[in-house]
Amino acid sequence: MRKLPILLVFLAYFQALSQDPVDPYLAIAAANNPGLKASFNDFMASMELIPQAKALPDTKLSFGYFIQPVETRVGPQKASLAISQSFPWFGTIRSKKNVACQIVEAKLMAFQDEKLKLFKGIKIAYNELYYLHQAVRLTKENLQVLGSFKELARVNFESGKTGFVNVLRVEMEVEELKTKLAFLQDSQKSALAAFENQLNVEIQTPLAFPDSLALVPLSAHEQVLADSMIAKNLQLQELKYLALAKEDQIKVAQMMSRPSFSVGLSYIFVDERSDVELSDNGQNALLFPQVGMSIPIFQKKYPAMQNQARLEKEQIQYQIEEKTNQLSSQLEFLVRDHLDAHRRNQLYRHLHDLADRSLSLLLTEFSTGKSDFEEVLRMERKLLNYQLEFEEARVDINNAVYEISYLVGDEKYQ
Repeated sequence: MRKLPILLVFLAYFQALSQDPVDPYLAIAAANNPGLKASFNDFMASMELIPQAKALPDTKLSFGYFIQPVETRVGPQKASLAISQSFPWFGTIRSKKNVACQIVEAKLMAFQDEKLKLFKGIKIAYNELYYLHQAVRLTKENLQVLGSFKELARVNFESGKTGFVNVLRVEMEVEELKTKLAFLQDSQKSALAAFENQLNVEIQTPLAFPDSLALVPLSAHEQVLADSMIAKNLQLQELKYLALAKEDQIKVAQMMSRPSFSVGLSYIFVDERSDVELSDNGQNALLFPQVGMSIPIFQKKYPAMQNQARLEKEQIQYQIEEKTNQLSSQLEFLVRDHLDAHRRNQLYRHLHDLADRSLSLLLTEFSTGKSDFEEVLRMERKLLNYQLEFEEARVDINNAVYEISYLVGDEKYQ
C-alpha cells in the first residue's frame, strides 16, 4: 500500500470545498485503486481491436527466380516480382469493425460499473467509520455520565439514603461499557484498514466526520427506479452490447463463406540477347493487372461458426433475463430496507427524546427517594442504545440510497 503524504496534506482543503466529506477519498480511489486500473486497462486494450478489425488482409509480395531462364523474343526471363492485395466480400470489414466496437462498448460499461461499485463501497465504508466514530463518542460520554452516577450513589450511601449495592451496580455498568468501548475502538481500526485498502493508500491524517450525517434523498419512486434500472444498469448494458457483438459475428461468418477477390501486378526481369540487336532488347516486362478470386470450397465450418455465434447470443440473452430478475429482487429488498431505515430513524429519535425526559424525572425522584437507582441505570442504558440505533438508522438510509443508485446506474450519488 502506497503513502500519498503530499496529496493528503491538501485533504482538509478539498473537504472544505466539497459538500460531501467523502468526495476527496473518491478522487484518491479513482487514481489508485488497482481493480479500477485493471478494468480501465482492459477497456483501453479493447480499443486496439478496432484498427485490427478495419485492416485489410496483409499484402502479398513474392519473388521468383528462374533456374532455367525462359527465352523470349527480347531476352531470357531471369526473375519475377509480384505484389497482390486481397479484399474480402463486401461488408465483411464493416461487420468486423462493428463487432469490435460493440466489445469496446461492453468493456466501457464494465469499467464504469467497476467505478460505481468502488465509489459505492467507499461511501458505505465511510458511513461505517462515521457510525463507529459516533458510537465511540457516545460511549465515552456515557461513561462520564456513569461516573457522575457513581458519585451520586456514593454520596447517598454515605448519607444513609441507599445501600452500597447501588455503587456496585454502577461499577458493573462501567465495566460492561468499557468492554464495549474497547470492541468499538478495535472495530474502528479494522474498518479503517478496509477503507485504506479500497483507496490503496495509507491515510496519514485523521478522517473528518460531520457532527450529524446528512440524509441523502432517494431520486425517484420504486416503479421509476425499476424502469431506470432496466434501461441504465451497467451490468445489463454490458451484456446487451455483447449480444449485439454476437449479431455482427453471425454476419461476419455469413460473409466469410463468400468469395474474396484479389488484384495485383507482376514485374519480370529480362536479360539482353547477345545474338541479335533489337530496339527493346532486354526490356523488363510489366504485367498489369492480375485479378484473382478465392472460393471457399469447404463450407461446413461457416454454418458452424454462425450456429456458435447464435447460441452464444442466446446464452447472453438468458443471462440478461436472469440478471434482470436478480436486480429486480435486489431493488425490492433495498427499497424495503430504505423505508424501514426511515421508520427506525423517526422511531429512535422519538424514543430518545422520551428516554431523555424519563431519565431526568427518575434522577429527580431518586434524589427524593421515590425511585430505585436500578431504574436510573436501566434508563441510561436505553438512552445510549436509542442514540446508537438512531445513528445506525441514518447510516442505513444513506447506504440503501447508494446501493439503489448503483443498481439503477445513477452517478448522482456516486
